[in-house]
Amino acid sequence: MAGRIIEAKARPARSAAAKKPQGPAPAVQAAPAPKPAVRLITVDEGSDGQRLDNFLLREIKGVPKTLVYRVIRAGEVRVNKGRAQADTRLALGDVVRIPPVRVPEPSGLAEAAPPREFPVLFEDEHLLVIDKPAGVAVHGGSGVSFGVIEQLRRARPQAKFLELVHRLDKETSGVLVLAKKRSALTHLQDQFRGRETGKTYAALVWGDWPEKLKVIDVALHKYLDADGERRVRQVTSSHDPAAEVAKRSITLVKVVERLGWATILDVTIKTGRTHQIRVHLAEAGHAIVGDPKYGDFTKNRDIARGPKRFERMFLHARRLKFTHPATQAELCCEAALPPECQTLCQSLTAGS
Repeated sequence: MAGRIIEAKARPARSAAAKKPQGPAPAVQAAPAPKPAVRLITVDEGSDGQRLDNFLLREIKGVPKTLVYRVIRAGEVRVNKGRAQADTRLALGDVVRIPPVRVPEPSGLAEAAPPREFPVLFEDEHLLVIDKPAGVAVHGGSGVSFGVIEQLRRARPQAKFLELVHRLDKETSGVLVLAKKRSALTHLQDQFRGRETGKTYAALVWGDWPEKLKVIDVALHKYLDADGERRVRQVTSSHDPAAEVAKRSITLVKVVERLGWATILDVTIKTGRTHQIRVHLAEAGHAIVGDPKYGDFTKNRDIARGPKRFERMFLHARRLKFTHPATQAELCCEAALPPECQTLCQSLTAGS
């Protein structure tokens, strides 16, 4: 067949008529994309204990969650040839049938993530604890091409499993835990859900924090504003329309040092709600210095442009206590205050 095609291209025109323009050449149609096929995947150690819905979201990335749950409900997804529910826990050796699903063309965002390592606070075969810098998202999405997890996976192509155990806001620096095994991930996430971890943050807030205000126990409601941005607000009344869905949130505050126009706080959270510390402190009248969403825009601009040139949010996850998922030993990981935060505090202490 290939020989005949080459010969046809070399054959001279048979007549003058053949030389006459015949109008624009017909557009060449691309070959149709191959139809998705049924996949049978055997659960390995990295997926042992994982929920079926999360397993599918990982295996068929780019497919909307609604579609994943739809094919599960329809019985198109099978585990060991039997129907399964979204919350079914997979076991080592299970065979999962994934039906044909049309996956959107990959965006290439994960591939574009540059490989990067971060300062390591603790690491063994089960988990990795790093010191995340401010300004780096923990994962891609919502306009962010890539984050810590994508960069680490590129830097460690040999890693069979690497997942975030919890989250930190992009603007927040400090202790971040990742699991290197599925068993470690589920164990650590259970600790976080059960409030069995101790999280302490360093925060610099505007003004003189009230000495008596040590506990903030106010429910929070997460919502999207008119621009589609995620926001959080306090719910203080049972008559509030969001009272039934708002979640109880508890923040403990301890004054570390008073610096005139600002106060350094140690903040411990008993609940891990989105933007919890930022909203609780701001609603108490003392927003975090540099907070772009809940802070004082004018003051943030002045300190960023002024002689101190502080251009980030002063919130740092400085300590995290938890139980090791394998040894059951208590771990306490600490991340030193970043240089730019130390410099600002020193300048305030010196009264400059």
